Amino acid sequence: MSLLPASLFWHRKDTAGSEHTLLDAKDGLYARGTALAVDPIPYTCRYELRTDPGWVTAHFDVATEGAGWARTLRLELAAGTWRATTAEQGHLDAVLSAAGHAGAGLPGLEDPDLLYGAFDVDLTGSPLTNTLPVRRLGLHRPAADDIGVAHRLSVAWVLLPSLEVVQADQIYTALGEGRVRFASETFSADLTIDEDGFVVDYPGLAGRAG
Repeated sequence: MSLLPASLFWHRKDTAGSEHTLLDAKDGLYARGTALAVDPIPYTCRYELRTDPGWVTAHFDVATEGAGWARTLRLELAAGTWRATTAEQGHLDAVLSAAGHAGAGLPGLEDPDLLYGAFDVDLTGSPLTNTLPVRRLGLHRPAADDIGVAHRLSVAWVLLPSLEVVQADQIYTALGEGRVRFASETFSADLTIDEDGFVVDYPGLAGRAG
């Protein structure tokens, strides 16, 4: 396993949890990370993410695990088409139901065609994945005429802990001075980012430590 030169750590604000990522961003992004959370049930998520030099997602390997269950997902994007490979052990549905939550769907995606035109993955609760469209679109160092311009995107949203993949519409807008507005159909937040486009503060979700 290769050693990676940079490390980022976030603590969750919306629930008990955290995310730690080791990464190399010299030529696109390569990252390995671990996310922990107690909502809706306690789980550990481990991932490996690689983009091409233009910060378009190339592959995303994710594994989630909790008491009595485990799931894995590999997402790959090639020639505009997403492909998912999945596996599961145990009964996540039963664990969720016992905790009073709705059951989970199967890991992976039902219809790859719904993700045509999507270039980014978005992992639930992960500030790291917000950096993908920020860097791909150059929103961390916007030109003057790009400030305030809304970029509407389709993304592959990976739900935790189920590893279901759904298409999601999102909007990213550079505000200048190290801020980017993230919005979906029902939510909006002004993210604080560093000079490299990595999230420092995500109101209501996570803040960077250290």
